[in-house]
Amino acid sequence: MIQSGLDGVPPEQRHLFRAVVGRLEEQFAGTFGRETIERFVSDSARQLAASAKVPAFLPVLTERFARQRLTALARLEGPPSDIPAVLFLCVHNSGRSQMAAGFTRHLGGDRVVVYSGGSDPGSVVNPTVIEAMREVGIDITDEFPKPWTEEIVRAVDVVITMGCGDACPVYPGTRYEDWELDDPAAQPLDATRRIRDDIRARVEELLTSILPVD
Repeated sequence: MIQSGLDGVPPEQRHLFRAVVGRLEEQFAGTFGRETIERFVSDSARQLAASAKVPAFLPVLTERFARQRLTALARLEGPPSDIPAVLFLCVHNSGRSQMAAGFTRHLGGDRVVVYSGGSDPGSVVNPTVIEAMREVGIDITDEFPKPWTEEIVRAVDVVITMGCGDACPVYPGTRYEDWELDDPAAQPLDATRRIRDDIRARVEELLTSILPVD
């Protein structure tokens, strides 16, 4: 249950979260009221706080996570969209799903909406994964592990799972694919590169199947 107000945020940071609410309220004016935005900010902060490595970054990450969730909710409650949406799920949202999301954003551009999440989010994105993606010109240093949420899962057209098993959500009417991939956690850079290249090939095939032919 998403709680009301800003009860879920640290008291010493409450003024920062009020500013977050203000910015999101301005962005989603006419779509969501302040009460809804406060609920999502509070719940997003609560979920991220469990894995936040640096608490000082919690307001920034919360704003980004809440924005993604509200955007998904607007998509879910609004008219049908011609732009497909994809969610990549793994266990920690620190390796495979981050690489897949990075490639999809890079190759699909504004023709596709991209989300990623984890069944048990880690604290940071794997540094070796960041380096491997940097080698191919994709910067994911600003990404962060986060859980999957119901409104995001329900708002997407395709869910790609990568090793999260029964912990991954299943909703009728959504296309699901399970990609069997090695986990880059604790892997050297050479092994991570192989996983990266495998993911890129799969993403290219996925985009071919969901994007209209030019």
